[in-house]
Amino acid sequence: MTKRFINGSDFMGMVLSGAENLQNNVERINALNVFPVPDGDTGTNMNLTMTSGKRELQSKPSPAVGKVAEALSKGLLMGARGNSGVILSQLFRGFSKSIGQLEQIDTHQFAAALQNGVDMAYKAVVKPVEGTILTVAKDAAKHAVFYAKRTNDLTELMTEVLEKANESLANTPNLLPVLKQVGVVDSGGQGLVCIYEGFLRAMNEEQGISADQSIGTEAAFPELFKAANTPAPTPTPAPAAAAPAFKRPAHANASAQSRLETEAIEFLYDMEFFINRKLGERSKLRFDEDLFKGMLSRDGDSILVITDDEIIKVHVHTRKPGDVLNYALPYGELTDIHILNMREQHRDLLHEEMAELSSTAASSDALHETAIVEEAALGLAVSEVLTGTQATSLSAEQAHEWAPFGIIAVAMGEGIGSIFLDNNVDVVLSGGQSMNPSTEDFVNAIDSLSAEHIFLLPNNGNIILAAQQAAELSERNVTVIGTKTIPQGLAAVLAFKEEGSAEENTEAMNTASKNVRSGQVTNAVRNTEIDDITIQEGDFIGIMEKSIVASSASLQETCQALLTRMLEDGGELVTILTGEQANAAETAKFIAWAKDTFDDAEFEVHAGGQPLYPYLIAVE
Repeated sequence: MTKRFINGSDFMGMVLSGAENLQNNVERINALNVFPVPDGDTGTNMNLTMTSGKRELQSKPSPAVGKVAEALSKGLLMGARGNSGVILSQLFRGFSKSIGQLEQIDTHQFAAALQNGVDMAYKAVVKPVEGTILTVAKDAAKHAVFYAKRTNDLTELMTEVLEKANESLANTPNLLPVLKQVGVVDSGGQGLVCIYEGFLRAMNEEQGISADQSIGTEAAFPELFKAANTPAPTPTPAPAAAAPAFKRPAHANASAQSRLETEAIEFLYDMEFFINRKLGERSKLRFDEDLFKGMLSRDGDSILVITDDEIIKVHVHTRKPGDVLNYALPYGELTDIHILNMREQHRDLLHEEMAELSSTAASSDALHETAIVEEAALGLAVSEVLTGTQATSLSAEQAHEWAPFGIIAVAMGEGIGSIFLDNNVDVVLSGGQSMNPSTEDFVNAIDSLSAEHIFLLPNNGNIILAAQQAAELSERNVTVIGTKTIPQGLAAVLAFKEEGSAEENTEAMNTASKNVRSGQVTNAVRNTEIDDITIQEGDFIGIMEKSIVASSASLQETCQALLTRMLEDGGELVTILTGEQANAAETAKFIAWAKDTFDDAEFEVHAGGQPLYPYLIAVE
């Protein structure tokens, strides 16, 4: 039976089937990581990205394929994690743009949408690399455009698309030598193939073809994939939900907020809501973003407006919430409205600190502290009571003056997070080697900072694209410093100068991050051979920048070989971050050897607490 059109219901079924097939193969895709490290997370990132898209899609069912594709695009955009997740979001963003508000699409429109997705994804990547998910998507889309001229059957076209995608995937080792060397196909490309398999399975099932006869099982995976899975890899830890960002803890006795007078909070209502452009009597009124921001700024600050086609996200601090809602109403229906009274929040905070201070006074230095509390009862300013000195009364302008800079860093491990917080970083996003923050995580962290210019430190090569995507979505001044390792991130923050300009700090942080050599030690999760190094599952491997330079069943031998390579070109300072799996005796033995062997170098050891990697090493 010929299927000539796909409507919204059909496309939703395809996406859900694709997401399910991707989810079922997450561990297999993770195992395709070139390095046999325990954090091969391409499958995890793509699955979390697709899950976000699926969630948004299911919340907005529609008979129109254009609307369903828009919902998917929005969910993927905000949930994108890792390079593969960001590229996946761009593929379907371009797909969505191509079919606009169409109710249904034929073979030509479907093929054109695939091609538009490829064009958008290539534009999003500064230096596209062939032999990756981009190549698989490109070859499949190109063939779709060609074959759409020969058939009006979408199921037949999807079959051709999948076959071409598999063919392209099998060819990725010929385009990326490292894939051939290791004996795997590209993991991101494999993830896309899994999604396409799900697409075809849904189309076949609709026509009465059982799943067993369809594609999307292990049998469809290339031989190279199977080879990469022998023996089966050690399962990676189940990804936890994205841990919330944590900020520099407020001082127990005198928080920064306590130094403000409650009444100094001029724009007291913190508002956040969405404008749904598809709803409302006058929603077709052209939305002029600059004009809208101008209206909000008449009586507000902390203004953030994110436009994503039919949805506009608005955040503002204002004295007149009624005016803000009236400004927004002409553009569509308002949803998810949240209004908080920041003066009320401030009073609550002061009361909590008062209670804490009173408790402390009762248990220890009671006489002095009680006297202070009594003074409060006599009518002194609350902030004066908490600090013990006369607090400077701030004008409204001073109270709302933003800091010149804010810094957001990505890190995994309590120790590493503390090091960042102690060195000018305002927000640490949990993530890195085993969990990548999403674009939305970055956007939320940016929103939380009252700073004129914000620097993002991804500290992982697989997170840079998500950080860049968040910077593009934000209305704030955001600069992404392309740090690919924790040592690079630490070098960057140490180069930051509060008194410098944004341009000077950008240059200094970029330069510093490039002047540090990064090393890491972990365990191999499968047998492989790379760069003439034979690696056995369970062995320790030493990685310098992007290359495995040492492997041994002995942790000491691996650490010593790695550090020797890292110091071949000199180095004065060696910083070692110990992870969760580090053993104190092994660490002491390693440091003793290092000091005896490289007596010209200085050594610093810090408890990093990172998972999976016993040691992270920086040489400067």
